[in-house]
Amino acid sequence: MPGETSRFHRQLRHDLRDRDTKFTLSFDEVFQGEGVHIIRTPVRAPQANAFAERIVGTVRRECLDRVLILGRRHLEHVLAEYVIHYNGHRTHRALGQQSPLTLEPPSPISGPEHAQLRRNDTVFGLIHEYCLVA
Repeated sequence: MPGETSRFHRQLRHDLRDRDTKFTLSFDEVFQGEGVHIIRTPVRAPQANAFAERIVGTVRRECLDRVLILGRRHLEHVLAEYVIHYNGHRTHRALGQQSPLTLEPPSPISGPEHAQLRRNDTVFGLIHEYCLVA
Protein backbone atom coordinates (compact mmCIF):
# COMPACT_ATOMS: atom_id res chain seq x y z
CA MET A 1 0.00 0.00 0.00
CA PRO A 2 2.62 2.57 -0.93
CA GLY A 3 -0.05 4.93 -2.26
CA GLU A 4 -1.79 4.92 1.12
CA THR A 5 1.40 5.86 2.96
CA SER A 6 2.31 8.72 0.62
CA ARG A 7 -1.26 10.07 0.73
CA PHE A 8 -1.09 9.98 4.54
CA HIS A 9 2.19 11.91 4.58
CA ARG A 10 0.82 14.60 2.29
CA GLN A 11 -2.12 15.21 4.61
CA LEU A 12 -0.11 15.26 7.85
CA ARG A 13 0.93 18.81 8.75
CA HIS A 14 1.44 18.68 12.52
CA ASP A 15 2.47 16.03 15.04
CA LEU A 16 1.06 16.79 18.49
CA ARG A 17 2.80 14.66 21.11
CA ASP A 18 3.92 14.66 24.70
CA ARG A 19 7.48 15.09 25.95
CA ASP A 20 8.22 11.41 26.54
CA THR A 21 11.91 10.50 26.23
CA LYS A 22 11.10 7.77 23.68
CA PHE A 23 10.66 10.56 21.11
CA THR A 24 14.30 11.23 20.25
CA LEU A 25 15.84 13.90 18.03
CA SER A 26 16.15 11.41 15.16
CA PHE A 27 12.42 10.64 15.52
CA ASP A 28 11.62 14.34 15.09
CA GLU A 29 14.01 14.67 12.12
CA VAL A 30 12.11 11.99 10.18
CA PHE A 31 8.85 13.92 10.47
CA GLN A 32 10.46 17.30 9.88
CA GLY A 33 12.09 15.90 6.75
CA GLU A 34 8.56 15.26 5.47
CA GLY A 35 7.52 18.83 6.27
CA VAL A 36 5.63 17.96 9.46
CA HIS A 37 5.69 20.53 12.26
CA ILE A 38 6.32 18.96 15.70
CA ILE A 39 4.23 20.40 18.53
CA ARG A 40 5.05 19.22 22.03
CA THR A 41 2.52 19.49 24.83
CA PRO A 42 3.37 21.74 27.79
CA VAL A 43 5.44 20.35 30.64
CA ARG A 44 3.37 18.50 33.30
CA ALA A 45 0.10 18.97 31.41
CA PRO A 46 -1.31 15.47 30.75
CA GLN A 47 -4.70 16.87 29.71
CA ALA A 48 -3.18 19.04 26.95
CA ASN A 49 -3.76 16.36 24.30
CA ALA A 50 -7.44 15.85 25.07
CA PHE A 51 -8.38 14.30 21.72
CA ALA A 52 -5.86 11.48 22.09
CA GLU A 53 -6.79 10.98 25.74
CA ARG A 54 -10.46 10.73 24.75
CA ILE A 55 -9.97 8.10 22.04
CA VAL A 56 -7.64 6.03 24.22
CA GLY A 57 -10.23 6.06 27.01
CA THR A 58 -13.03 5.11 24.62
CA VAL A 59 -11.08 2.19 23.15
CA ARG A 60 -10.20 0.92 26.63
CA ARG A 61 -13.77 1.20 28.00
CA GLU A 62 -15.62 -0.15 24.98
CA CYS A 63 -13.16 -2.78 23.78
CA LEU A 64 -9.95 -3.61 25.63
CA ASP A 65 -11.41 -3.80 29.14
CA ARG A 66 -13.73 -6.58 27.92
CA VAL A 67 -11.31 -8.75 25.93
CA LEU A 68 -8.47 -10.90 27.18
CA ILE A 69 -5.59 -10.05 24.84
CA LEU A 70 -3.37 -13.06 24.08
CA GLY A 71 -0.49 -11.32 22.32
CA ARG A 72 0.53 -8.53 19.98
CA ARG A 73 -1.05 -10.07 16.85
CA HIS A 74 -4.29 -10.63 18.73
CA LEU A 75 -4.25 -7.02 20.00
CA GLU A 76 -3.67 -5.67 16.49
CA HIS A 77 -6.51 -7.83 15.12
CA VAL A 78 -8.94 -6.71 17.85
CA LEU A 79 -8.02 -3.05 17.41
CA ALA A 80 -8.32 -3.23 13.60
CA GLU A 81 -11.82 -4.68 13.91
CA TYR A 82 -12.78 -2.10 16.53
CA VAL A 83 -11.56 0.77 14.31
CA ILE A 84 -13.83 -0.49 11.52
CA HIS A 85 -16.76 -0.50 13.97
CA TYR A 86 -15.80 2.89 15.45
CA ASN A 87 -15.59 4.68 12.10
CA GLY A 88 -18.25 2.78 10.19
CA HIS A 89 -21.06 1.95 12.62
CA ARG A 90 -20.66 3.56 16.05
CA THR A 91 -22.65 6.76 16.46
CA HIS A 92 -20.88 9.95 17.56
CA ARG A 93 -22.65 12.73 19.41
CA ALA A 94 -20.58 15.47 17.74
CA LEU A 95 -21.67 14.17 14.32
CA GLY A 96 -25.38 14.23 15.09
CA GLN A 97 -25.50 10.53 16.03
CA GLN A 98 -23.89 9.54 12.72
CA SER A 99 -20.75 7.49 12.19
CA PRO A 100 -17.72 9.20 10.61
CA LEU A 101 -18.01 7.17 7.39
CA THR A 102 -21.77 7.62 6.95
CA LEU A 103 -22.35 9.36 3.64
CA GLU A 104 -25.96 10.34 4.20
CA PRO A 105 -28.26 10.35 7.21
CA PRO A 106 -30.40 7.23 7.54
CA SER A 107 -34.09 7.48 6.79
CA PRO A 108 -36.30 7.67 9.90
CA ILE A 109 -37.53 4.32 11.19
CA SER A 110 -40.98 3.98 12.66
CA GLY A 111 -41.34 0.73 14.58
CA PRO A 112 -39.51 -1.79 12.37
CA GLU A 113 -40.64 -5.38 12.50
CA HIS A 114 -38.31 -7.87 14.16
CA ALA A 115 -37.89 -9.68 10.82
CA GLN A 116 -36.55 -6.47 9.22
CA LEU A 117 -33.61 -6.14 11.64
CA ARG A 118 -30.35 -7.99 11.22
CA ARG A 119 -27.70 -8.26 13.93
CA ASN A 120 -24.01 -8.46 13.06
CA ASP A 121 -21.55 -9.41 15.77
CA THR A 122 -18.17 -7.69 15.60
CA VAL A 123 -14.99 -7.55 17.71
CA PHE A 124 -15.34 -11.27 18.52
CA GLY A 125 -19.01 -10.91 19.50
CA LEU A 126 -18.30 -8.10 21.96
CA ILE A 127 -20.22 -5.50 19.97
CA HIS A 128 -23.54 -6.01 18.19
CA GLU A 129 -24.40 -3.86 15.17
CA TYR A 130 -27.95 -3.69 13.88
CA CYS A 131 -29.14 -2.81 10.39
CA LEU A 132 -32.37 -2.98 8.40
CA VAL A 133 -32.72 -5.79 5.88
CA ALA A 134 -33.57 -4.45 2.42
